[in-house]
Amino acid sequence: MPLTRRDFLSAALLLPVLARQRATERFIRVLRFGPPGGEAAPPFGRLLGEGLDARLFTDLSQLGAAPRTAPDAPRTSPDAPRTAAAAPRTSHDAPRTSPDPLRTSSEEFFVRTAFPRTLARTDPWPIRIGGLVQSPVDLTLRDLKPLVTTGGRYLLECSGNSDPSNFGLISAADWDGVPLAAVLGRARPSAASYRIAVSGVDEEGAAPRTSVPGASWIFSRDDLQHALLATRMNGAPLPRDHGFPVRLIVPGWYGCTCIKWVDRIDLVADEAPATTQMQEFAARTHQNLSQLRTNDPPLARDFIPAAIDTAAMPVRVEQWTVGGRVEYRITGIIWGGSTPTNALSIRFKANQPWARVDNCPLPTTTLTWSVWTHTWRPDGPGRYQIVLRVDDPSIRTRRLDLFFYVREVEIDDV
Repeated sequence: MPLTRRDFLSAALLLPVLARQRATERFIRVLRFGPPGGEAAPPFGRLLGEGLDARLFTDLSQLGAAPRTAPDAPRTSPDAPRTAAAAPRTSHDAPRTSPDPLRTSSEEFFVRTAFPRTLARTDPWPIRIGGLVQSPVDLTLRDLKPLVTTGGRYLLECSGNSDPSNFGLISAADWDGVPLAAVLGRARPSAASYRIAVSGVDEEGAAPRTSVPGASWIFSRDDLQHALLATRMNGAPLPRDHGFPVRLIVPGWYGCTCIKWVDRIDLVADEAPATTQMQEFAARTHQNLSQLRTNDPPLARDFIPAAIDTAAMPVRVEQWTVGGRVEYRITGIIWGGSTPTNALSIRFKANQPWARVDNCPLPTTTLTWSVWTHTWRPDGPGRYQIVLRVDDPSIRTRRLDLFFYVREVEIDDV
């Protein structure tokens, strides 16, 4: 719409007020999520455990962090010295900046299963395409290299990303590799109808505490239209804990489907039973368990796509003073689903009304996260729960419907 003279004059009169307000803004601190005295978040960016029991958590509090001047840089306590010594970071440390704040570095990208100790780093790496084919096809990385293309920025989330102290099993990186469709084009099916099983090397002879051995998932052909056999991550060869030398990336699906250390692709019958990995993660990927129980073992064809629904959560709460008043600025992320949306609302107590998030730009893609922000002035000190919802009934939000990504914060200064 054209700018009227009244609009122009109103804006001109408001500019000095906004300038004075910015001059009186002062950053105070980043608040810590979780109940007082509750369980502390694990160390970020550090591999814990090994094999199927390994975990590395991503520090989400750094996402979308704006640069800070030295005088306003927050400290974890008033008496903490400002030194350059590296210490384990926690979610209440000062946000830091990077050349690309929405891309997780390979070193800080979450790990759910680490490089198997028994896996030999062989070259050339063999990948066999077998099963319902006229003759098996053996490929190596050298065969795949001419087919490598730039993939895109894709978010991966562990289906078990449920720890409210950190929710750190989610990250986004740039992936390059070979479209799986190009690889499957090398095979000649021996059946008119089939599904595709992608398998990777798994720990042999191990007795894991947190998972069931067996790294494979069975897909329909439609499921894999945009799948990638990734060989590079963030512009470099895959790190070994992220599937070196080749892993499957299924954009928009949970990480349990994105098989690491891929060494076999099989065309299987429509009646093929679900793999042990599919059965282990059935509940976490929102499968219809009553339907699956009609067959023993359940069939792979009865599994619905393990796609990530639209979801959102706060990752950082900053305390500021503006013109002598305290306010809180919440930064969060929205991701998943198939339809971009900015119809995001927020609530801080069960008996309070929902409010539309102040600044939630419409994402350009749902395959990675986007950042939103919201300014909040609490009614008084106390314990608050930050809850989010999507105000669009056409968009599926199963985890948000279960209050899955709720974060708690203690407010003591208003």
